[in-house]
Amino acid sequence: MSSGRFSFSPIGEFAGLCLVQRTAIEDERGYLSRFFCAEEFAKAGVSMPVVQINHTLTRKKGAVRGMHFQHIPHAEKKLVSCIKGEVWDVAVDLRQNSPTFLHWHGEVLSAANRKSLLIPEGFAHGFQTLTEDCELIYLHTEAYHQASEDALNALDPALSINWPLDIVELSDRDRKHMFIEQNFQGIIL
Repeated sequence: MSSGRFSFSPIGEFAGLCLVQRTAIEDERGYLSRFFCAEEFAKAGVSMPVVQINHTLTRKKGAVRGMHFQHIPHAEKKLVSCIKGEVWDVAVDLRQNSPTFLHWHGEVLSAANRKSLLIPEGFAHGFQTLTEDCELIYLHTEAYHQASEDALNALDPALSINWPLDIVELSDRDRKHMFIEQNFQGIIL
């Protein structure tokens, strides 16, 4: 579905997960690309009240960040965009009783392809850098809330995420996240 300067492509059976393509207006000077527009998102049926914007820089190619999420009442929708470099962006469905529970989806996001991943509440998120010095912008519908934060281990064999490169860097904090236990029921929204 298209809404002016954006096109929205739902991703398979993952309810709410969507690839957003930004359209650029170009001339000899360069281009203008609308990064976000609440009105255009609403016309496409996407409610996205942005309350926090984060900007990350990850220096090393092959580094992994994630897989982070927040529990209710601070569960958040995220719009993730790469503004420099290229990343393999991954979302994992943690919603209890979802047909895609514990399934993951990955997309290449880059400054060149102008794609963003719209990740609904109830998903964990992470990425691997495919180039050096990658910068991402995250638009969040909820502010960071330390008591509600949680994460999955990006190396968990139960997830079997196919990271495209050897992992050269993973923070101690992300490395220490527990693996999913056999009785993990997911999160309720």
